[in-house]
Amino acid sequence: MKALVLLLAMLAAAPALHAQTQWKLATGYRAESFHTRNVVQFAQEVERATAGALRIKVHASNTLFKLGDIPQAVQDAKAEAGETIMTSLVPGMPIAGADAVPFVVRSYADARRLWELQRPLIEEHFAQRGLKALYAVPWPPQGLFSVAPVKSAADFKGTRMRTYNPATVRIAELLGATPVDVPMVEVNQALAAGKLDSMITSALTGVENQVWGQIKQYYGINAWFPKNIVFVNQKAFDALPPPARRAVTQAAAEAESRGWALSEAVAQESVSELQRKGIQVGRAPAELDAELKRLGERFSREWVQSVGNEANKIFIPYYFQR
Repeated sequence: MKALVLLLAMLAAAPALHAQTQWKLATGYRAESFHTRNVVQFAQEVERATAGALRIKVHASNTLFKLGDIPQAVQDAKAEAGETIMTSLVPGMPIAGADAVPFVVRSYADARRLWELQRPLIEEHFAQRGLKALYAVPWPPQGLFSVAPVKSAADFKGTRMRTYNPATVRIAELLGATPVDVPMVEVNQALAAGKLDSMITSALTGVENQVWGQIKQYYGINAWFPKNIVFVNQKAFDALPPPARRAVTQAAAEAESRGWALSEAVAQESVSELQRKGIQVGRAPAELDAELKRLGERFSREWVQSVGNEANKIFIPYYFQR
């Protein structure tokens, strides 16, 4: 009889012992991307810290939702969590564009300081949408690729620069270059045909697209550090028991720290690979660097004017409280 009572008690407890919450986390990036690998590790650490009580399934490569649709999908609880590039949030959340203002952030340390100022504002906007920010990680910085050496803005006059959004078009025009809209997958073809002389993109993108050949120079101008952000539906987060919420928060903090280190390592390795392929790598010459800095000040003033007073909460302390 005692054995039967014990068995019944164990069966009754079984559902509670094996209860599991499962989240779907959508990202638009390939499984091989360092961002996605970081997200997967974040999910694994949450599952381990909660002893399997919370399992996060990562859906990469736009397989669950397309990159631009992910924030709305998480807001609508079609997925519990997601990742997107912050610039995709700009139409409804202009403050998200701070890290993409050209020539303002010049190093990873600068980028981290900007994120510390930007994050409270992002969290406020997310809260209004029923979302909770977990962590953000930058892509490697945008550098300058050129078929010929460049010393100053004067060297761009009469040349053609690859552009892909309004900001890069404006940069080309201000430098005196002709903007040429070319998708990244067609860059090598355009270079071979003599239709391009320069472009601004990351060393990582240059490596992934094997731009060596016509391209002879790479300058580490660190034009901007675009960030990806990982977030969760606030109701889904609040529905977790306190220990699980703490596990998610702790794993997110670790993922942010690890992700920034990964980004910097990927940036350095990509630059080394460009060198191995015969591209001359260096910092921007002093005259060009000073001109780009002045452009950054101009872009930041224009961005503050377009976004409004909220933007001052980022750039005033960023420039004056170093």
